[in-house]
Amino acid sequence: MATAVKRWTLEEVHSLPDDGNKYELVHGELWVTPAPTNQHETIAARLGHALVPYVEAEGLGLVYRPRAVFRIGQVVEVEPDLMVRQPHPDPRAAWETAPRPSLVVEVLSPSTRRRDLERKRALYVDEAGIPTYWVVDGETRSIIVFTPGATRETADRLVWQPDGAREPLTLDVPALFD
Repeated sequence: MATAVKRWTLEEVHSLPDDGNKYELVHGELWVTPAPTNQHETIAARLGHALVPYVEAEGLGLVYRPRAVFRIGQVVEVEPDLMVRQPHPDPRAAWETAPRPSLVVEVLSPSTRRRDLERKRALYVDEAGIPTYWVVDGETRSIIVFTPGATRETADRLVWQPDGAREPLTLDVPALFD
């Protein structure tokens, strides 16, 4: 006999305790992620440090960190490790009306590897049409770049030039892990 799977609502997710876990909702499915490790946060901080001056200089918006969410209606709410997007013209407006990110970044953890590489790639790139999704892998010391119709991995130098940027950003990938 098949067991019914609970379908979560955004209201239910928002009622969960602030217990250090990250709770995300994807089409009724609850994703729970434990607090990140020091290594995870160090990599995210280094990457954020590299992105902020570039994003500001190129007028690409802001670099958002965890607790900022990407929402699709009332059915998807995820919390990327980093995302680049224009600020909402109305700071009091709901997340689902925020501009679409030009870049979403997830730093892999052992507990999120499969989800970030498969399910979140499908969500961000295929479903939401986000132009660039980076998965930063501390284990292989590389960044996997997903764009519509293409995937590539680099362990040395990453070049990113989103629409609207005059100059590209060039990242020294090994420096993120040292």
